[in-house]
Amino acid sequence: MVAEQASAQVSDHAALVERIARGDLQSLGTLFDLYERDVRRTLGKLGVTAADVDDLLQATFLQVIRAAPSFDARFSVRSWLYGIGAMMARRHRRTTTRLAERMASWAASLARPESETPGDAFDSEETGRRMEAALQRLSPKRREAFVLVTLEGASGEEAAAALGIPLNTLWTRLHHARKDLRRWVLGETP
Repeated sequence: MVAEQASAQVSDHAALVERIARGDLQSLGTLFDLYERDVRRTLGKLGVTAADVDDLLQATFLQVIRAAPSFDARFSVRSWLYGIGAMMARRHRRTTTRLAERMASWAASLARPESETPGDAFDSEETGRRMEAALQRLSPKRREAFVLVTLEGASGEEAAAALGIPLNTLWTRLHHARKDLRRWVLGETP
């Protein structure tokens, strides 16, 4: 009897994925309600920081919409969701690593002399560490503007469109982000 109920439950959950593949977003909500805790816990175990878990949880379930048509009902929905969550965690780690590398590169290029002494090299590394810490201190809105325009090279128009904000708002956020970073990294007075 228990095995029959478990089999029926697995079948019901697979049917949810099939309905999602056909565009039924109510089924996505039901799937979320059923598996949110499991996927959240798994993301945490995969090393996703508590600050990023909610975003990756949402990204995982949004990815379900794209992946649902290729779902293989021979496998459990739970393990399929774990796979999607793991893929999203890997993407997040790669993005975070690339961002940290770009920040370090940018910080190192601030004012590196051509003939670097050991003392200069130490100062440059220290500036890189301060830059990384300062970037983490920025508000999310200012950080987004700074990363898109300064580190990613997007035009103001592109960045404003990507963030869904007016161009003047982008420039204001970017101005304040640069001002804060200068103060925190170089010790300039406001």
